[in-house]
Amino acid sequence: MDFEKKIEKLESIVDQMEKGDLSLEKALSSFEEGVKLSKECSEELEKAEQKVKMLIGLDKNGDAVTQNFEMED
Repeated sequence: MDFEKKIEKLESIVDQMEKGDLSLEKALSSFEEGVKLSKECSEELEKAEQKVKMLIGLDKNGDAVTQNFEMED
């Protein structure tokens, strides 16, 4: 399942749980699935973050000079 589908499924689970119409068993099952999806999405975002490059200028040939992107706290 791709990232966008995981997010959609996670949003659906949250919506269902917020309504409060689920049985205890279904709520627990949905919660477990949501935690799994959340972890998978977090891991995918972390991998993507590691690949992000930040353009810092152009070299003498006009090629992009990049460096690893680092988030500021």
